[in-house]
Amino acid sequence: MKRILAIDYGTKRTGIAVTDTEQIIASGLTTVNTQEIFKFLNDYLIKEKVECAVVGEPKNLDNTPSESAASINEFIKKLKIKHPDLTIYRIDERFTSKMAFQAMIAGGVKKMDRRNKGTIDMVSAAIILQSFMEMKKGGNLPAPI
Repeated sequence: MKRILAIDYGTKRTGIAVTDTEQIIASGLTTVNTQEIFKFLNDYLIKEKVECAVVGEPKNLDNTPSESAASINEFIKKLKIKHPDLTIYRIDERFTSKMAFQAMIAGGVKKMDRRNKGTIDMVSAAIILQSFMEMKKGGNLPAPI
């Protein structure tokens, strides 16, 4: 089976998470400087077989796009050009940073490590990926973009 890749895109840092090859477990992989995201993705997609990518979709509480949505949409346009065969899904990412922080507390992560925003981005990507996997398991996937 192929992996599923999740991306929590940010203007400074981008969190990356992946599944195992059996698509059972979602794990944080790394955090990449956003300026280097396409180099990272190019290298990763050469090394690993990836079924699809899931990109977090930031929304406000009233379901309108957040102010970071424009930069993420630009990222997705470039990703589709660079990797036209990669299927891309969008998943609501509201509250993932808060959920990631709470998960780190529950997991016993030290206070200094919880302050590392890169770690929060990576865990947020894992939460986005886990949500996608649950949707896939339940047969409730959104249409790819």
